[in-house]
Amino acid sequence: MAEVSVDRGQQFAHRGVVSFVRRTSKLPPKLQKAWDDYARHYLLDIARNPDGGELSVSPDFVFDADYVQAHWGNTNPLIIEIGTGQGENIAAAALANPAVNYLALEVYDPGVAHTLLRAGKHSIENLRIAQVDAADLFEHALAPDIAKEVWTYFPDPWPKMKHHKRRIVQPALAQAIRTALVPGGMWRIATDIDDYALHVHEVMDEAHGFANEGTKSVSLATEHVGKGNADDAADLPHAEFPESERFEGRVLTSFERKGLEKNHTVHDFTYRKA
Repeated sequence: MAEVSVDRGQQFAHRGVVSFVRRTSKLPPKLQKAWDDYARHYLLDIARNPDGGELSVSPDFVFDADYVQAHWGNTNPLIIEIGTGQGENIAAAALANPAVNYLALEVYDPGVAHTLLRAGKHSIENLRIAQVDAADLFEHALAPDIAKEVWTYFPDPWPKMKHHKRRIVQPALAQAIRTALVPGGMWRIATDIDDYALHVHEVMDEAHGFANEGTKSVSLATEHVGKGNADDAADLPHAEFPESERFEGRVLTSFERKGLEKNHTVHDFTYRKA
């Protein structure tokens, strides 16, 4: 793979509703060293749109099979993770499955740096990272039938009711992901927030062209709650929803472990492109 130039300080103003709010801060020395050592090999230089939102992609940028061939060096199946966090899950998956290509999408500098550190430490060659607005990438740049699977594990819950519109799982993104998936491809989602699970069901169970592959029944409140009144959910009307068993390809990350220690219920979803 050819080396590319990257600029960690490049910024653009927010425009429209996005699922993240970036704050710049100096990286600790260990993470800065990982960025300096590994970014040129692993971090994709996605063309930016200076007239768009922060970390948006250029209207001329296309992520297609030729792009994969150029940056991974093969035509192996591609799995994309939206919101990689510290890279624990996708790095472990890439190590365990060298015949699969992985793309980590992360907007926050520390998360990118942690993923770079894991990739570089283990010399992972089937993983690339992009610091980009995932919704913008899917909606405007990804070619049809490019991804075998898309993963969105423990996205920001945006707990305040007025912020629910910022949640990454939205109808427009669902249809963009459907286009990007190969026939029969999967969008795997996990959350440890009950209200976010309800949100996923509302968006995805009726989403055109997706089938819920869930095989177990889970009881959820049928009305939304937010920060400050989440405890009220227990007294609200409930209904049964189909969800999936835990995906065996997802490792137990430090973030998920903290949720389990707080007695949160982990909800797994598998939506197949019908």
